[in-house]
Amino acid sequence: MAAAAAVVALTLTGCSSGGGGGASDDPNAEATFWSFTGINAKDSVDEYLAKMPEAKIKLSEVGSTTETATALTAALAGGKVPDLVMIQNDDLPQFVANSSNFLDLRTLGGDDVASTYLPWAASAATADDGSVVGVPTDVGGLGFAYRADLFEQAGLPTDPAEVAELWKDWPSFIETGKKYTEATGKPFVDNIETSVFFSTVNQVSEKYYSPDGELVYDTNPQVKDAFQIAVDTKDAGISAGIAAWSSGWAPGRANGAFAVTIAPSWILAGIKTDAPDTAGNWRVTSVPGIGGNWGGSVIAIPARAEHPEAAWQYIETMMSAEGQTDHFKASGTLPAATEAVASEEVQSYTDPFFGDSKIGEVMATSVEQFPSFYNGPETTPINGALLNTLVELEAGNVTSDKAWSTALETAQQAIGG
Repeated sequence: MAAAAAVVALTLTGCSSGGGGGASDDPNAEATFWSFTGINAKDSVDEYLAKMPEAKIKLSEVGSTTETATALTAALAGGKVPDLVMIQNDDLPQFVANSSNFLDLRTLGGDDVASTYLPWAASAATADDGSVVGVPTDVGGLGFAYRADLFEQAGLPTDPAEVAELWKDWPSFIETGKKYTEATGKPFVDNIETSVFFSTVNQVSEKYYSPDGELVYDTNPQVKDAFQIAVDTKDAGISAGIAAWSSGWAPGRANGAFAVTIAPSWILAGIKTDAPDTAGNWRVTSVPGIGGNWGGSVIAIPARAEHPEAAWQYIETMMSAEGQTDHFKASGTLPAATEAVASEEVQSYTDPFFGDSKIGEVMATSVEQFPSFYNGPETTPINGALLNTLVELEAGNVTSDKAWSTALETAQQAIGG
Protein backbone atom coordinates (compact mmCIF):
# COMPACT_ATOMS: atom_id res chain seq x y z
CA MET A 1 0.00 0.00 0.00
CA ALA A 2 1.31 3.44 -0.90
CA ALA A 3 2.88 5.46 1.89
CA ALA A 4 0.41 8.22 1.22
CA ALA A 5 -2.34 5.94 2.49
CA ALA A 6 -0.80 5.96 5.94
CA VAL A 7 -2.92 8.93 6.91
CA VAL A 8 -6.56 8.00 6.43
CA ALA A 9 -8.33 9.73 9.30
CA LEU A 10 -11.29 11.57 7.90
CA THR A 11 -11.03 15.34 7.91
CA LEU A 12 -13.49 17.17 10.16
CA THR A 13 -14.52 20.27 8.28
CA GLY A 14 -16.55 21.93 11.01
CA CYS A 15 -19.53 22.24 8.65
CA SER A 16 -22.87 21.67 10.33
CA SER A 17 -25.14 22.82 7.55
CA GLY A 18 -26.40 19.28 6.99
CA GLY A 19 -28.04 19.06 10.43
CA GLY A 20 -31.70 19.52 11.20
CA GLY A 21 -33.22 22.72 12.52
CA GLY A 22 -31.63 23.79 15.80
CA ALA A 23 -28.75 21.35 15.41
CA SER A 24 -25.79 22.02 17.68
CA ASP A 25 -22.31 22.61 16.27
CA ASP A 26 -20.65 21.75 19.60
CA PRO A 27 -18.47 18.65 19.04
CA ASN A 28 -18.49 17.96 22.78
CA ALA A 29 -22.27 18.08 23.24
CA GLU A 30 -23.78 14.86 24.57
CA ALA A 31 -24.49 12.70 21.54
CA THR A 32 -27.05 9.91 21.76
CA PHE A 33 -25.87 6.66 20.20
CA TRP A 34 -28.08 3.70 19.30
CA SER A 35 -26.29 0.39 18.82
CA PHE A 36 -27.34 -3.23 18.75
CA THR A 37 -26.06 -5.81 21.19
CA GLY A 38 -23.13 -8.13 20.72
CA ILE A 39 -20.62 -5.84 19.00
CA ASN A 40 -18.89 -4.30 22.03
CA ALA A 41 -20.14 -0.78 21.34
CA LYS A 42 -19.54 0.12 24.99
CA ASP A 43 -15.86 -0.71 24.58
CA SER A 44 -15.69 1.59 21.56
CA VAL A 45 -17.39 4.40 23.47
CA ASP A 46 -15.04 3.91 26.42
CA GLU A 47 -12.05 4.06 24.07
CA TYR A 48 -13.42 7.25 22.54
CA LEU A 49 -13.99 8.95 25.90
CA ALA A 50 -10.46 8.03 26.95
CA LYS A 51 -9.14 9.73 23.82
CA MET A 52 -11.56 12.67 24.00
CA PRO A 53 -12.18 13.37 27.71
CA GLU A 54 -14.27 16.49 26.99
CA ALA A 55 -16.71 14.54 24.83
CA LYS A 56 -19.96 12.94 26.00
CA ILE A 57 -21.81 9.95 24.56
CA LYS A 58 -25.07 8.42 25.79
CA LEU A 59 -25.11 4.83 24.52
CA SER A 60 -28.27 2.76 24.23
CA GLU A 61 -27.99 -0.87 23.15
CA VAL A 62 -31.44 -1.17 21.62
CA GLY A 63 -31.52 -4.92 21.07
CA SER A 64 -30.80 -7.22 18.14
CA THR A 65 -29.84 -5.87 14.73
CA THR A 66 -33.43 -6.29 13.57
CA GLU A 67 -34.85 -4.62 16.68
CA THR A 68 -32.47 -1.70 16.23
CA ALA A 69 -33.44 -1.30 12.58
CA THR A 70 -37.13 -1.43 13.53
CA ALA A 71 -36.66 1.22 16.23
CA LEU A 72 -34.77 3.42 13.77
CA THR A 73 -37.52 3.06 11.17
CA ALA A 74 -40.09 4.19 13.73
CA ALA A 75 -37.95 7.14 14.83
CA LEU A 76 -37.36 8.28 11.26
CA ALA A 77 -41.11 8.24 10.68
CA GLY A 78 -41.60 10.98 13.24
CA GLY A 79 -40.09 10.06 16.57
CA LYS A 80 -36.97 11.34 18.26
CA VAL A 81 -33.90 10.18 16.38
CA PRO A 82 -30.47 9.47 17.85
CA ASP A 83 -27.39 11.43 16.86
CA LEU A 84 -25.57 8.24 15.91
CA VAL A 85 -26.94 4.86 14.91
CA MET A 86 -25.41 1.53 13.97
CA ILE A 87 -27.01 -0.29 11.05
CA GLN A 88 -26.16 -3.89 10.25
CA ASN A 89 -25.26 -4.49 6.61
CA ASP A 90 -28.24 -6.73 5.81
CA ASP A 91 -30.60 -4.02 7.08
CA LEU A 92 -28.74 -1.22 5.34
CA PRO A 93 -30.37 -1.24 1.85
CA GLN A 94 -33.77 -0.08 3.09
CA PHE A 95 -32.16 2.96 4.69
CA VAL A 96 -29.83 3.78 1.79
CA ALA A 97 -32.88 3.74 -0.48
CA ASN A 98 -34.25 6.61 1.65
CA SER A 99 -31.00 8.50 1.99
CA SER A 100 -32.69 11.85 2.68
CA ASN A 101 -33.38 10.56 6.20
CA PHE A 102 -29.65 10.80 6.91
CA LEU A 103 -26.96 13.43 6.70
CA ASP A 104 -24.76 13.10 3.65
CA LEU A 105 -21.50 12.60 5.52
CA ARG A 106 -19.62 14.39 2.76
CA THR A 107 -21.05 17.61 4.24
CA LEU A 108 -19.24 16.89 7.49
CA GLY A 109 -15.91 15.76 6.09
CA GLY A 110 -16.58 12.26 4.79
CA ASP A 111 -15.24 12.86 1.29
CA ASP A 112 -12.70 10.05 1.61
CA VAL A 113 -15.06 7.22 2.56
CA ALA A 114 -14.85 5.51 -0.84
CA SER A 115 -11.05 5.43 -0.79
CA THR A 116 -10.60 4.72 2.91
CA TYR A 117 -12.75 1.60 3.31
CA LEU A 118 -13.10 -1.74 1.55
CA PRO A 119 -14.78 -0.83 -1.75
CA TRP A 120 -17.78 -3.13 -1.36
CA ALA A 121 -18.37 -1.93 2.21
CA ALA A 122 -18.23 1.74 1.20
CA SER A 123 -20.42 1.14 -1.84
CA ALA A 124 -23.14 -0.47 0.27
CA ALA A 125 -23.42 2.73 2.34
CA THR A 126 -23.54 5.07 -0.66
CA ALA A 127 -26.82 6.09 -2.30
CA ASP A 128 -27.40 6.24 -6.04
CA ASP A 129 -26.98 10.03 -5.97
CA GLY A 130 -23.54 9.67 -4.38
CA SER A 131 -24.55 10.72 -0.89
CA VAL A 132 -22.71 8.89 1.88
CA VAL A 133 -25.28 7.51 4.30
CA GLY A 134 -22.84 5.81 6.65
CA VAL A 135 -19.24 4.97 7.40
CA PRO A 136 -18.33 1.26 7.54
CA THR A 137 -17.41 0.31 11.10
CA ASP A 138 -16.46 -3.33 10.66
CA VAL A 139 -16.82 -6.34 8.40
CA GLY A 140 -17.44 -10.00 9.19
CA GLY A 141 -14.57 -11.99 7.75
CA LEU A 142 -15.49 -15.68 7.79
CA GLY A 143 -13.61 -18.38 9.62
CA PHE A 144 -14.38 -21.62 11.40
CA ALA A 145 -13.65 -22.12 15.08
CA TYR A 146 -13.06 -25.72 16.08
CA ARG A 147 -12.10 -27.66 19.19
CA ALA A 148 -8.56 -28.97 18.69
CA ASP A 149 -8.88 -31.28 21.71
CA LEU A 150 -11.97 -32.92 20.23
CA PHE A 151 -10.34 -33.20 16.82
CA GLU A 152 -7.40 -34.97 18.46
CA GLN A 153 -9.75 -37.44 20.13
CA ALA A 154 -11.23 -38.18 16.70
CA GLY A 155 -7.81 -38.77 15.16
CA LEU A 156 -8.03 -35.66 13.00
CA PRO A 157 -5.29 -33.07 12.49
CA THR A 158 -5.39 -30.16 14.92
CA ASP A 159 -3.10 -27.57 13.32
CA PRO A 160 -5.13 -24.82 11.59
CA ALA A 161 -3.18 -25.05 8.34
CA GLU A 162 -3.66 -28.82 8.21
CA VAL A 163 -7.35 -28.51 9.04
CA ALA A 164 -7.79 -25.97 6.25
CA GLU A 165 -6.33 -28.56 3.90
CA LEU A 166 -8.92 -31.07 5.12
CA TRP A 167 -11.80 -28.93 3.90
CA LYS A 168 -10.68 -27.04 0.84
CA ASP A 169 -14.24 -27.30 -0.45
CA TRP A 170 -17.64 -28.02 1.06
CA PRO A 171 -17.87 -31.71 0.07
CA SER A 172 -14.55 -32.17 1.88
CA PHE A 173 -15.99 -30.41 4.92
CA ILE A 174 -18.88 -32.87 5.00
CA GLU A 175 -16.52 -35.83 4.62
CA THR A 176 -14.39 -34.53 7.49
CA GLY A 177 -17.53 -34.28 9.57
CA LYS A 178 -18.44 -37.87 8.82
CA LYS A 179 -15.01 -39.03 9.99
CA TYR A 180 -15.38 -37.05 13.20
CA THR A 181 -18.88 -38.33 13.95
CA GLU A 182 -17.95 -41.93 13.12
CA ALA A 183 -14.95 -41.73 15.45
CA THR A 184 -16.68 -40.02 18.37
CA GLY A 185 -20.38 -40.70 18.01
CA LYS A 186 -20.96 -36.97 18.44
CA PRO A 187 -22.13 -34.20 16.09
CA PHE A 188 -19.47 -32.34 14.16
CA VAL A 189 -20.99 -28.91 13.53
CA ASP A 190 -23.47 -26.93 15.61
CA ASN A 191 -26.09 -26.34 12.89
CA ILE A 192 -26.66 -26.14 9.16
CA GLU A 193 -28.40 -22.79 8.89
CA THR A 194 -25.69 -20.40 10.09
CA SER A 195 -22.49 -22.45 10.17
CA VAL A 196 -23.09 -23.96 6.74
CA PHE A 197 -25.69 -22.02 4.76
CA PHE A 198 -24.67 -18.57 5.95
CA SER A 199 -21.06 -19.45 5.16
CA THR A 200 -21.76 -20.71 1.67
CA VAL A 201 -24.33 -18.09 0.66
CA ASN A 202 -22.01 -15.31 1.80
CA GLN A 203 -19.24 -16.48 -0.51
CA VAL A 204 -21.15 -15.88 -3.71
CA SER A 205 -20.70 -13.24 -6.39
CA GLU A 206 -24.47 -12.78 -6.69
CA LYS A 207 -26.92 -13.48 -3.86
CA TYR A 208 -30.61 -12.57 -3.68
CA TYR A 209 -30.33 -9.63 -6.08
CA SER A 210 -28.66 -9.14 -9.43
CA PRO A 211 -26.11 -6.31 -9.67
CA ASP A 212 -28.82 -4.06 -11.16
CA GLY A 213 -31.17 -4.67 -8.23
CA GLU A 214 -33.51 -7.36 -9.58
CA LEU A 215 -34.65 -10.13 -7.21
CA VAL A 216 -33.06 -13.42 -8.30
CA TYR A 217 -33.01 -15.46 -5.09
CA ASP A 218 -35.41 -18.02 -6.55
CA THR A 219 -33.52 -18.49 -9.83
CA ASN A 220 -29.91 -17.91 -8.80
CA PRO A 221 -28.05 -21.25 -8.89
CA GLN A 222 -25.47 -19.95 -6.42
CA VAL A 223 -28.15 -19.57 -3.75
CA LYS A 224 -29.70 -22.95 -4.50
CA ASP A 225 -26.27 -24.63 -4.39
CA ALA A 226 -25.49 -22.99 -1.04
CA PHE A 227 -28.82 -24.18 0.33
CA GLN A 228 -28.22 -27.71 -0.96
CA ILE A 229 -24.85 -27.90 0.80
CA ALA A 230 -26.68 -27.21 4.06
CA VAL A 231 -29.23 -29.92 3.26
CA ASP A 232 -26.42 -32.35 2.42
CA THR A 233 -24.81 -31.60 5.77
CA LYS A 234 -28.05 -32.47 7.54
CA ASP A 235 -28.43 -35.66 5.52
CA ALA A 236 -24.87 -36.67 6.43
CA GLY A 237 -25.90 -36.82 10.09
CA ILE A 238 -23.14 -34.55 11.35
CA SER A 239 -25.13 -31.56 12.65
CA ALA A 240 -26.09 -31.09 16.29
CA GLY A 241 -29.15 -29.09 15.26
CA ILE A 242 -28.35 -26.42 17.85
CA ALA A 243 -29.38 -23.08 16.41
CA ALA A 244 -27.21 -20.03 16.89
CA TRP A 245 -28.34 -17.94 19.86
CA SER A 246 -30.68 -20.70 21.03
CA SER A 247 -30.70 -21.75 24.68
CA GLY A 248 -28.43 -24.68 23.87
CA TRP A 249 -25.82 -22.81 21.87
CA ALA A 250 -23.73 -21.28 24.66
CA PRO A 251 -23.69 -24.52 26.71
CA GLY A 252 -22.83 -26.44 23.54
CA ARG A 253 -19.78 -24.26 22.99
CA ALA A 254 -18.65 -25.08 26.52
CA ASN A 255 -19.48 -28.77 26.83
CA GLY A 256 -18.34 -30.16 23.49
CA ALA A 257 -21.81 -30.79 22.06
CA PHE A 258 -20.21 -29.94 18.71
CA ALA A 259 -16.67 -29.41 17.50
CA VAL A 260 -17.08 -26.75 14.81
CA THR A 261 -18.95 -23.46 14.61
CA ILE A 262 -18.97 -20.53 12.22
CA ALA A 263 -16.79 -17.73 13.49
CA PRO A 264 -16.96 -14.40 11.71
CA SER A 265 -14.66 -12.04 13.55
CA TRP A 266 -17.44 -10.52 15.65
CA ILE A 267 -18.50 -13.91 17.07
CA LEU A 268 -15.14 -14.84 18.61
CA ALA A 269 -15.64 -12.74 21.73
CA GLY A 270 -18.88 -14.62 22.38
CA ILE A 271 -17.09 -17.96 22.37
CA LYS A 272 -14.70 -16.68 25.01
CA THR A 273 -17.60 -15.43 27.12
CA ASP A 274 -19.68 -18.60 26.76
CA ALA A 275 -16.89 -21.14 27.23
CA PRO A 276 -14.13 -19.66 29.42
CA ASP A 277 -13.00 -23.08 30.66
CA THR A 278 -12.17 -24.15 27.10
CA ALA A 279 -9.41 -21.55 26.75
CA GLY A 280 -6.58 -22.92 24.65
CA ASN A 281 -8.67 -25.73 23.16
CA TRP A 282 -10.17 -23.73 20.31
CA ARG A 283 -8.49 -22.96 17.00
CA VAL A 284 -9.52 -20.74 14.08
CA THR A 285 -8.97 -21.54 10.42
CA SER A 286 -10.41 -20.65 7.04
CA VAL A 287 -13.77 -21.81 5.76
CA PRO A 288 -13.98 -24.02 2.67
CA GLY A 289 -13.87 -22.19 -0.61
CA ILE A 290 -12.80 -18.60 -1.19
CA GLY A 291 -13.57 -16.89 2.09
CA GLY A 292 -16.52 -14.61 2.52
CA ASN A 293 -18.25 -12.12 4.76
CA TRP A 294 -21.10 -12.37 7.24
CA GLY A 295 -22.17 -9.20 8.95
CA GLY A 296 -20.48 -5.89 9.36
CA SER A 297 -22.10 -2.56 10.02
CA VAL A 298 -22.10 1.13 9.26
CA ILE A 299 -22.59 4.11 11.52
CA ALA A 300 -24.87 6.91 10.36
CA ILE A 301 -26.19 10.29 11.47
CA PRO A 302 -29.93 10.89 10.98
CA ALA A 303 -30.83 14.13 9.23
CA ARG A 304 -32.72 15.37 12.29
CA ALA A 305 -29.87 14.67 14.71
CA GLU A 306 -29.55 17.36 17.38
CA HIS A 307 -25.77 17.08 17.66
CA PRO A 308 -24.32 16.23 14.25
CA GLU A 309 -20.88 17.68 15.00
CA ALA A 310 -20.57 15.64 18.19
CA ALA A 311 -21.66 12.58 16.24
CA TRP A 312 -19.14 13.27 13.49
CA GLN A 313 -16.34 13.77 16.02
CA TYR A 314 -17.00 10.24 17.28
CA ILE A 315 -16.96 8.86 13.73
CA GLU A 316 -13.82 10.76 12.81
CA THR A 317 -12.00 9.52 15.89
CA MET A 318 -13.11 5.91 16.09
CA MET A 319 -13.71 4.97 12.46
CA SER A 320 -10.33 5.99 11.10
CA ALA A 321 -7.96 3.14 10.26
CA GLU A 322 -6.14 3.77 13.53
CA GLY A 323 -9.36 3.86 15.55
CA GLN A 324 -10.69 0.67 13.97
CA THR A 325 -7.36 -1.09 14.52
CA ASP A 326 -7.37 -0.12 18.18
CA HIS A 327 -10.93 -1.42 18.56
CA PHE A 328 -9.99 -4.64 16.77
CA LYS A 329 -7.18 -5.27 19.24
CA ALA A 330 -9.55 -4.62 22.14
CA SER A 331 -12.62 -6.50 20.89
CA GLY A 332 -11.74 -8.59 17.82
CA THR A 333 -14.11 -6.68 15.51
CA LEU A 334 -12.47 -6.78 12.07
CA PRO A 335 -11.89 -3.30 10.61
CA ALA A 336 -13.52 -2.10 7.41
CA ALA A 337 -10.77 0.45 6.69
CA THR A 338 -8.56 -0.88 3.89
CA GLU A 339 -5.32 0.24 5.49
CA ALA A 340 -6.29 -1.35 8.79
CA VAL A 341 -7.16 -4.71 7.19
CA ALA A 342 -3.77 -4.76 5.46
CA SER A 343 -1.83 -3.62 8.53
CA GLU A 344 0.68 -5.80 10.35
CA GLU A 345 -1.25 -5.23 13.58
CA VAL A 346 -4.34 -6.88 12.12
CA GLN A 347 -2.68 -9.47 9.91
CA SER A 348 -0.46 -10.78 12.72
CA TYR A 349 -3.17 -10.83 15.39
CA THR A 350 -3.42 -13.99 17.47
CA ASP A 351 -5.25 -14.92 20.66
CA PRO A 352 -4.05 -17.49 23.23
CA PHE A 353 -7.67 -18.49 23.89
CA PHE A 354 -7.70 -19.82 20.32
CA GLY A 355 -4.30 -21.47 20.59
CA ASP A 356 -2.59 -18.45 19.05
CA SER A 357 -4.27 -19.20 15.73
CA LYS A 358 -3.55 -16.64 13.02
CA ILE A 359 -6.95 -15.02 13.44
CA GLY A 360 -6.07 -11.72 11.81
CA GLU A 361 -4.63 -13.39 8.74
CA VAL A 362 -7.60 -15.75 8.36
CA MET A 363 -10.19 -13.00 8.68
CA ALA A 364 -8.37 -10.42 6.57
CA THR A 365 -7.74 -12.91 3.78
CA SER A 366 -11.40 -13.88 3.86
CA VAL A 367 -12.69 -10.35 3.24
CA GLU A 368 -9.94 -9.56 0.74
CA GLN A 369 -10.98 -12.58 -1.35
CA PHE A 370 -14.70 -11.93 -0.91
CA PRO A 371 -16.21 -11.31 -4.38
CA SER A 372 -19.04 -9.16 -2.88
CA PHE A 373 -22.64 -8.93 -4.02
CA TYR A 374 -25.50 -6.46 -4.09
CA ASN A 375 -27.85 -6.48 -1.09
CA GLY A 376 -31.35 -5.13 -1.62
CA PRO A 377 -34.16 -4.06 0.71
CA GLU A 378 -35.63 -7.58 0.97
CA THR A 379 -32.35 -9.27 1.90
CA THR A 380 -33.21 -9.59 5.59
CA PRO A 381 -36.64 -11.26 5.19
CA ILE A 382 -35.28 -13.61 2.52
CA ASN A 383 -32.40 -14.55 4.80
CA GLY A 384 -34.88 -15.25 7.57
CA ALA A 385 -37.12 -17.38 5.37
CA LEU A 386 -34.30 -19.58 4.10
CA LEU A 387 -32.71 -19.95 7.52
CA ASN A 388 -36.01 -20.76 9.19
CA THR A 389 -36.68 -23.48 6.64
CA LEU A 390 -33.35 -25.06 7.47
CA VAL A 391 -34.20 -24.88 11.18
CA GLU A 392 -37.45 -26.70 10.39
CA LEU A 393 -35.46 -29.26 8.40
CA GLU A 394 -33.22 -29.91 11.40
CA ALA A 395 -36.31 -30.27 13.59
CA GLY A 396 -37.80 -32.88 11.25
CA ASN A 397 -40.70 -30.68 10.19
CA VAL A 398 -39.53 -30.42 6.57
CA THR A 399 -38.06 -33.19 4.44
CA SER A 400 -34.83 -32.77 2.50
CA ASP A 401 -36.52 -33.21 -0.87
CA LYS A 402 -39.05 -30.47 -0.08
CA ALA A 403 -36.71 -28.06 1.70
CA TRP A 404 -35.83 -25.83 -1.27
CA SER A 405 -39.40 -25.45 -2.52
CA THR A 406 -40.57 -24.78 1.03
CA ALA A 407 -37.86 -22.15 1.45
CA LEU A 408 -38.93 -20.37 -1.73
CA GLU A 409 -42.59 -20.38 -0.69
CA THR A 410 -41.66 -19.00 2.72
CA ALA A 411 -39.50 -16.30 1.16
CA GLN A 412 -42.25 -15.26 -1.25
CA GLN A 413 -44.67 -14.93 1.65
CA ALA A 414 -42.12 -12.93 3.65
CA ILE A 415 -41.66 -10.32 0.93
CA GLY A 416 -45.29 -10.30 -0.16
CA GLY A 417 -44.68 -11.62 -3.63
